[in-house]
Amino acid sequence: MRPKMIRTQILLLFSLYVFVIPHSLLSAQTEKVSKPNVTVPDLAAGKRMFERHCSLCHGIDGKGGRGPNLNRAQLFRAPDDIALMAIISDGIPPEMPEGWFFSEEEVANIAAYVRSFGKISTEPLPGDPARGAVVFSKNACARCHLFAAAGFAYGPELTDVGVRRSPTYVRAAIVAPAERLPEGFLFVRATTSSGRKIEGIRMNEDTFTIQIKDSAGSFHSLRKQDLKDLQKLRGQTPMPSYKTILSAVELDDLIAYLFSVRGAQ
Repeated sequence: MRPKMIRTQILLLFSLYVFVIPHSLLSAQTEKVSKPNVTVPDLAAGKRMFERHCSLCHGIDGKGGRGPNLNRAQLFRAPDDIALMAIISDGIPPEMPEGWFFSEEEVANIAAYVRSFGKISTEPLPGDPARGAVVFSKNACARCHLFAAAGFAYGPELTDVGVRRSPTYVRAAIVAPAERLPEGFLFVRATTSSGRKIEGIRMNEDTFTIQIKDSAGSFHSLRKQDLKDLQKLRGQTPMPSYKTILSAVELDDLIAYLFSVRGAQ
């Protein structure tokens, strides 16, 4: 065979390898990317993961505790499945930790199980919301709490408490508030160099300053070096226990009133 003919054949084979074979491989890879592996979420697996990692805050049945109540058709922070899976993976600092150790499949399973809570009927409450409104007013709850755009924002706002918490949790917080303090809550007492005492809820703090909101709603920004004393009253709250103040019926009515707005959320 002539050398020229051999060179021509070699070039043809090289061209086939360079231009034809890689194109076929590229097409196969593109087809693989354009057709992701979609699997049906495993609710049973999601239930096991939820009970192991999420129930401590959200309750074994998703009705809430330290974390929000999930027994709702619509979740405020997760309007769709993509948002819900992002929350499970990334968390909501500082209240909810990241689920960095979950695989994509596990996240999808947990999200599907959480969505199943929205199909559960809301538990009935024994109290009467109308009577509960009277209890709320009679005990001056609006002096410290905002509820349905009325009241005072010294303590936590209660408008969405029916969405964030379970009735059992709210009952416990009313009866023994020091045992159900919100995440990050800290009651403090500062004494200035002149002897003036400022008591209230810590709103912010860094190495050099602290900001406090007192019961009158006034904000105080104080430099720590100018303070004679700063007490952090951990485990304490300005809210009294209503264990002996409210009867069992009044407590039921108050909870029914606080949860009466959850349907509009």
